[in-house]
Amino acid sequence: MTWVDVRERSPEIGMPVAAAITGRYPAEGDDGDRASGEEFWLVRPMYYTDWYETRDGVTHHHCFVDSDEVVRLPYDRDSDDSVTHWAELPTLPGMETHFLCGQDVEPALRRAWQKPAGA
Repeated sequence: MTWVDVRERSPEIGMPVAAAITGRYPAEGDDGDRASGEEFWLVRPMYYTDWYETRDGVTHHHCFVDSDEVVRLPYDRDSDDSVTHWAELPTLPGMETHFLCGQDVEPALRRAWQKPAGA
């Protein structure tokens, strides 16, 4: 896996990636102190997009979005959490794609399960 610094370049729009996220949890203490939480750095699957509108109508540009629709910006020092690096996710077993849907799934799974473990 090759990690790319978000300050150097962004992934292609719509690309699913492993995103390295840094921040503090909880983001804000009971006394309102933003620096009171414990620092973290973790990896989450996300995708990159050039714009995303949240359910409350806020539009974000050049951002990463996770499966819970949480938006994280690249290298945002003022945020509670931001993306520092990204890496391409591996493709599905025996394929050159990251995503299958509908009638293509079952045959692809059958082919993958027919291969001996470790092959």
